[in-house]
Amino acid sequence: VQLVESGGGLVQAGGWLRLSCTASGDTACVGAMGWYRQVPGKERELVAAIPSAGNLQYKHSVEGRFTISKDSDKNILYLHMSDLTPDDTGVYYCNADRPREGYWCEYDYWGQGTQVTVSS
Repeated sequence: VQLVESGGGLVQAGGWLRLSCTASGDTACVGAMGWYRQVPGKERELVAAIPSAGNLQYKHSVEGRFTISKDSDKNILYLHMSDLTPDDTGVYYCNADRPREGYWCEYDYWGQGTQVTVSS
């Protein structure tokens, strides 16, 4: 499975961006998906996720501003980010977990990351 992110960039505070993550390869190995963020000196943290079952998950600080969605036909994961603040700055990574029935798959997959910078 290959995950390729796009859509990052530089935006002013209050602006918006939409990130995309396109999955290719053996997409039968793509289960739950999510977006993570990492800033220098800190651990990578979950921002939003679409689990295999259950409700969408959001980091508390992005609730009401970020929306995660997925086009299952095209195997594209999105993250629409609005009302951005400098605290949203970081490298955003796309992640896909192995589905329960995917015994032949790797445990999880990561994209290369896309930089989001929000200026004040």
